[in-house]
Amino acid sequence: MNNLVTKDFPADFRHVRNWVFDLDNTLYAAESGVLTQIEARMGLFIADHFKIDKEAAHGIRQKLYREHGTTLSGLMALHGVDPERFLDFVHDIKLDMLAHDAELVSALTRLPGRRFVFTNSCYRHAGRILEKVGIAHLFDAVWDIRTIGFVPKPDPAAYARVIAQARIAPEEAAMFDDLPANLAAAHALGMTTVWLDSASRWPKTGPASKVPQQNHIDHAITDLARFLNAIRI
Repeated sequence: MNNLVTKDFPADFRHVRNWVFDLDNTLYAAESGVLTQIEARMGLFIADHFKIDKEAAHGIRQKLYREHGTTLSGLMALHGVDPERFLDFVHDIKLDMLAHDAELVSALTRLPGRRFVFTNSCYRHAGRILEKVGIAHLFDAVWDIRTIGFVPKPDPAAYARVIAQARIAPEEAAMFDDLPANLAAAHALGMTTVWLDSASRWPKTGPASKVPQQNHIDHAITDLARFLNAIRI
């Protein structure tokens, strides 16, 4: 696993023609609190659905997330929850803390080839985020939880589905994600992987993953725009 590249030793991405980005805590700063709002809304949904208190709902949410990849996947598999009702409710949040990110716009604009968003979240939520940050026009497609048939990252089936749909040659693709576990399947396919270390708690509370080492991470970074502006393309 490499460290953040410096100006003198830029990473070589000249082979990449397909750029795949996670959404939450990747295309905006983790400290914005967007996911904290969503987490709270999930708790409220679960509390209402099961008629339990917030503390018990929090425990159920965490268990479902770790065991099924997303809370929604667990609710669907075990309790038959309507995904559209869940998605509408949990993404009814404020985005006032986000703003146009000129540096990220510049960094993404310089990338050759196609750009994609690959998220376990909802297309509508992704659209709101991308518009708020000012980068919606830079992406060729958004792959959301519906695109992958509600089989979320890090399940390899999710990656195989979008790779086939977009006709991507993995060896010509790079994937960026704030959750290390989400990069394992991408690396196994032959994609160049970049972990955005946001220093948030989410990688520690994410889905249970049998990835004992981090040799599936090609680059570890702390600033996405800075990295993209420095790489060789």
